[in-house]
Amino acid sequence: MSEQPFQRIPEADRWGRHLGLEIVSVDDQGVKATLEAGPRHQQPMGILHGGAWCSIVETAASYGAGFLAMSRGATGVVGISNQTDFLRSHSEGTLEVTARPLHAGRRQHLWEVLIHRPSDNALVARGQVRFQVLDELPRDRDSENAPRKSE
Repeated sequence: MSEQPFQRIPEADRWGRHLGLEIVSVDDQGVKATLEAGPRHQQPMGILHGGAWCSIVETAASYGAGFLAMSRGATGVVGISNQTDFLRSHSEGTLEVTARPLHAGRRQHLWEVLIHRPSDNALVARGQVRFQVLDELPRDRDSENAPRKSE
């Protein structure tokens, strides 16, 4: 993968920053990221909450799909489906995240995300996210966090 355009989750991505996801690389072939899982990601039984797994999958896939769509001239993408499977429990420690496009069409993308635990090389979760590619941002959804086409 080639070098990405940023080294950290941007300030505008408040959810990604809250998760603590660290983007390692982003390009049109995929995304690599890491996350140090800990108590803030856990449900009451002391393992990662299902919503945390889904958020990791959605965030990594969104960075990849958004980067690829915007490099082709689109305004951005919006997720329309997230399916995440929790394969093994995890409580604390490093997770490695890899996202790649399974389909990157003109109007829709489908991205697969694999989450591994490097301490034992176990696949702990996997997911896929389908995206709609946007030519323009709907006016009723405009916000300070929305992507902008370069002028």
